[in-house]
Amino acid sequence: MQQQQQLKVEVKEPESEGIYSNMALIVHSPQEFVIDFARFTPGSQKARVYARIIMTPAHAKMLHRALEENLKKFESVNGQIKLPGGDDQKNIGFQSSRDAQAKDPKS
Repeated sequence: MQQQQQLKVEVKEPESEGIYSNMALIVHSPQEFVIDFARFTPGSQKARVYARIIMTPAHAKMLHRALEENLKKFESVNGQIKLPGGDDQKNIGFQSSRDAQAKDPKS
């Protein structure tokens, strides 16, 4: 059996302060996923990208699994996260392909 190795992660300035994002734009090719984290003000016509993350499809899937696992843990302690506007609301920058298929039954 293989022993799991400990990984030390170093976070320096300014990354330690973090970047607030209320919008994510995702594009992909067979080789990579590109996720732009942006911020927009409601009523504005523009959004600004503050960070771009490029990863392999395998790493994107691992990120998806890690987010899903952590959301479940969060909701088990804090209750279900409710999305404003219900299912009809346009999900700017956060629409999944599953959401798009639900709106278009031909898919």
